[in-house]
Amino acid sequence: MAPGNQSRTMPNRPAAARLGALLVAAALLAGAPDAGFAGSQPIKLLAFGDSLVHGYGLPAGESFPRQLESALKARGYPVEVINAGNSGDTTAAGRARLDWALAEDPDLVLVEFGGNDGLRGIDPGETYRNLDQILARLAAEGLAVLFMGMRAPRNLGEDYVVEFDAVFPRLAEKYGVAFYPFFLEGVVFDPSLNQDDGIHPNAAGVAVLVERIVPVLEPLLRGLAARRDAADG
Repeated sequence: MAPGNQSRTMPNRPAAARLGALLVAAALLAGAPDAGFAGSQPIKLLAFGDSLVHGYGLPAGESFPRQLESALKARGYPVEVINAGNSGDTTAAGRARLDWALAEDPDLVLVEFGGNDGLRGIDPGETYRNLDQILARLAAEGLAVLFMGMRAPRNLGEDYVVEFDAVFPRLAEKYGVAFYPFFLEGVVFDPSLNQDDGIHPNAAGVAVLVERIVPVLEPLLRGLAARRDAADG
């Protein structure tokens, strides 16, 4: 991926039809991870986020996108996980480069932002508006989405923490997208799973994240495969 790709545009897709077919197919094919995958083109999963996605402090092969791709392929899913993470990004920065990221023409988008907003004490209302615009665009494109929640640093005061933490479930409900409540669940505050900064997971920490997130992704992948089968049939 390169910034020069910003001029590329994504084709519009009928959002309601695409999402409805995805949900129905996922329900029908629960428990059948290999359905529709034999000989199919890879499903393009865009991992769109900040340094937690990009792999700050890690070799490229140990980043979240690479470990996620390996885990999904080991389960029989022909996926290409695109690393669209950028270290230091706030939700505003993510919103600003959404067109560039979507130039990859993904089938599924994992959205992970908010950590840097919390660390900088950005108004939760601004965080909400930025993520709202990102999710609205993805809905308009008819893309499958896994939306990752984030939590504010606890030292910012109860009012801020409550307002910030509520941003993510509110938006997930508004757009009816698959939701993982806290991206760093199972890793945060465990020194053995984090780098020396205490913020970014190490390779072992990323492996824990992937292990927890894969089961949430699988129904979306099965639904995408089933829709491809229906289109081919």
